[in-house]
Amino acid sequence: MNLIQAEDDLAFIPLGGTGEIGLNLNVYRCDGQLLAVDCGLGFGGNDNPEAEVMVPDPSWLADRRDKLVGLVITHAHEDHIGAIAPLWPQLRCPIYASPFTAAVLRRKLGEAGLMGQVKLVTVPLGGSMELGPFGVRFIRVTHSVPEPQSIAITTRYGTVLHTGDWKLDPDPLIGQPADEEAFAALGREGVLAMICDSTNALVEGHSGSEADVRRSMTALLRQIKGRVAVTCFATNVARVESISVAARAAGRQVALFGRSLRNAEAAARECGYLQDVPAFLSEDEADDVPDDQLLIICTGSQGEPRSAMAKIAADTHPRISLGEGDTVIFSSRMIPGNEKAILRMQDELARGGCRVMTADDHMVHVSGHPARDELKKLYSLVKPRFAVPVHGEWRHLQEHAALARQMGSTPILVDDGDVLRLAPLSGNTRPEVVEGVVTGQLVVDGDRLLPLDGPVIAARRKMLFNGVVVASLAVDRDGHVLSTPQLSAPGLFEMGDLEPGQIADELARAITDLPAPLREADDLLRDAARTALRKSVSRRLRKRPSVEVHILRV
Repeated sequence: MNLIQAEDDLAFIPLGGTGEIGLNLNVYRCDGQLLAVDCGLGFGGNDNPEAEVMVPDPSWLADRRDKLVGLVITHAHEDHIGAIAPLWPQLRCPIYASPFTAAVLRRKLGEAGLMGQVKLVTVPLGGSMELGPFGVRFIRVTHSVPEPQSIAITTRYGTVLHTGDWKLDPDPLIGQPADEEAFAALGREGVLAMICDSTNALVEGHSGSEADVRRSMTALLRQIKGRVAVTCFATNVARVESISVAARAAGRQVALFGRSLRNAEAAARECGYLQDVPAFLSEDEADDVPDDQLLIICTGSQGEPRSAMAKIAADTHPRISLGEGDTVIFSSRMIPGNEKAILRMQDELARGGCRVMTADDHMVHVSGHPARDELKKLYSLVKPRFAVPVHGEWRHLQEHAALARQMGSTPILVDDGDVLRLAPLSGNTRPEVVEGVVTGQLVVDGDRLLPLDGPVIAARRKMLFNGVVVASLAVDRDGHVLSTPQLSAPGLFEMGDLEPGQIADELARAITDLPAPLREADDLLRDAARTALRKSVSRRLRKRPSVEVHILRV
């Protein structure tokens, strides 16, 4: 039997987000039908500097989109919704989301020109629906975004709880606390498996409350002089509100810098949030506010090169500048892989005279993910028979698995591409991986999606580390060089170096020494010139750059 086409099982198939941070794309299969949960992006970071934004490869799922009953979204963070616009044309399925998440998505789909094509269904908080063989019910949790929800997936084989990103914040400020009674009721009914967030499985204690941040931020801002800039995730609406409340208490007006912040604000107000927060100043209006009375909230907490904070740090922002006597607060955590970019930006700000504050030295951030005490609490409520850690690197998954075993569940570790058959178990005592499917990562390159391991990105990676050399030469009909070739090698030689001229002369001599048949055919001449050019550069630099030769036959 072809297990991928099985019509009589319940399986969990992570296509992204397991064994890594970001790129979340999960699939459930029941009786041959498929249900997708979340569709997010990731950043290239230190491991892939040639790729700024990446998305999971959906090809396996796209090939089976006739079986795909829908895409259900847990919450509005980029690592859970950021890949929808670039990938939806391959999936073409209905999308189900809460009011705030749907409001954020509408703006993204509109910018991509897809809003008229996508069936986007807004599901009320705590709502439920039937999607083919899947009964889907949302359960309220707390996280660093409005309206995060876990998903209880009911099938004829049993119930699976997909937690999404969550924590147990007793005072989230925006929205209600997690619905612990709903989790307890689910546990009493019986849960076959829990697919659960592992991000903070190494962190002891409790993740903390947004109310703690608001109190701390209010006290902190009263002591600060000069301009203040705070950077945080755009969709952390409670944090934006906390910063605004603290700023007003300190006698400061608040301006928003960054398109994603403006979009998140619009979505929040559309859904009834931020009602007690006055309208924010525009970037132009911020120019007229005295330094000690201004606070700006801006994008760029993860070191994104085109963000408002990156431009401020580089002193290239057209509307605002920060320097001696000003303060910048990073009200966020470092996503693994972004450390180098963030630290570089913080160093640029400090070099410019700014005081930089982070969660390492001030109470300006709490995590949106559960620490160990919260994980234990959820396990005690849900009592899943099996536990499948996701949303984390391997050290997080392994620690989560050990905790799950301690709490009485049987843990199962999987990786992206594994097909974990949850039921029926037959003679087996636990689910097992029965198949592997194709997974991978695609690089968002303008309007294109390029395989991370494909030839274009490979060439870009090679150019990044070894450089590129381009030679242009004019030859006559017989292939004789008419003048000294022109050489361009950005990033390999300094102005005034003699080597480019020497390489050009060597290239001309090499072509002159070629047999006549090679000189007379453009393709053969170009290949021979590339070989000669590569050898000449390699001899001097001990590098193998990408080389290109342009031939003009006169």
